[in-house]
Amino acid sequence: MSDDEREERQLDLTSPEVVTKYKSAADIVNKALQLVLSECKAKAKIVDLCEKGDAFIREQTGNMYKNVKKKIERGVAFPTCISVNNTVCHFSPFASDETVLEDGDILKIDMGCHIDGFIAVVAHTHVLKQGPVTGRAADVIVAANTAAEVALRLVRPGKKNKDVTEAIQKVAAAYDCKIVEGVLSHQMKQFVIDGNKVVLSVSGPDTRVDEAEFEENEVYSIDIVTSTGEGKPKLLDEKQTTIYKRAVDKNYHLKMKASRSIFSEISQKFPIMPFSARALEEKRARLGLVECVNHDLLQPYPVLHEKPGDLVAHIKFTVLLMPNGSDRITSHPLQELQPTKTVDDPEIKAWLALGTKTKKKGGGKKKKGKKEGKSDAAEAEAEPLDAAPNGGASQE
Repeated sequence: MSDDEREERQLDLTSPEVVTKYKSAADIVNKALQLVLSECKAKAKIVDLCEKGDAFIREQTGNMYKNVKKKIERGVAFPTCISVNNTVCHFSPFASDETVLEDGDILKIDMGCHIDGFIAVVAHTHVLKQGPVTGRAADVIVAANTAAEVALRLVRPGKKNKDVTEAIQKVAAAYDCKIVEGVLSHQMKQFVIDGNKVVLSVSGPDTRVDEAEFEENEVYSIDIVTSTGEGKPKLLDEKQTTIYKRAVDKNYHLKMKASRSIFSEISQKFPIMPFSARALEEKRARLGLVECVNHDLLQPYPVLHEKPGDLVAHIKFTVLLMPNGSDRITSHPLQELQPTKTVDDPEIKAWLALGTKTKKKGGGKKKKGKKEGKSDAAEAEAEPLDAAPNGGASQE
């Protein structure tokens, strides 16, 4: 085994220290999500909520690994975004933006945290209202959540990425919804939020990816976006884009002084992870970012929209493919949902009945309780999705 291979082996889930870092990042991002959600009220400014999420992640990660000899990078792995109603993703505006939340809004909160480059991401959907969510809003959220639960059970060693793509589309169709095109679920590695192994949300002639098989000790960000519309979102205004990632493999000699200045600042502050242009001075950023994007030095994360009136839901979670089964480390319980449709498809029910833990190496906390507790627990995780239309009870 080469030194490089040995190094990579030590930086995957075979290392208890790596697992701890993933779980610590997950704990922080789950709490950050809870904090942002608790502040989501009518007339709250979206930019203020995004700032609170990012500040919490920076503060919490800053308190960890303070006294180690070698400096450990840590902080925001994906800036907090709050995308409302028919806005699909990546809405994290500049400080000057006055957009506020309103009662009845369907919000998608999306965020990420890392410790030493080991990344945990999460996205959650919530309707700003008292009491249960009903009608098409409930359908689109339950569709996303059920698809996420199915994906959790199919992203396992030996299965292929195309199995997941086909399954989540079938689930969405059962709720008369569409999986949104262009969304990718990625393998994640240290300092890599968008690894080469991917799961397509929708396969088609324009979007093809290499067939891949999931393997033990891999980590995935599973990203499910559903819509009551066509699932073909559009970029309406490039000025709304504020999230970018440095393309480390690209070089170009920028002509404009403003562009060089901004790019130098980005290279120092955000060399690898996605960042919000809010962290840069707004006027300078707007001027300098354009040339950087035009010459592929930065990869933009555009704000996409479905048609007005369409409702969009987003569930994203991080899963560790451990030797004893899949460990979903990021999630948040859903509010009470009363969808107009129920799933009767036997294939979907069979997927949901699959356990997420394997029988081998059942150590640790799995030993307590009755022998049949293991399969009961697996059933219990899946059953509420069949029995209760809520779909939220299955999330830890």
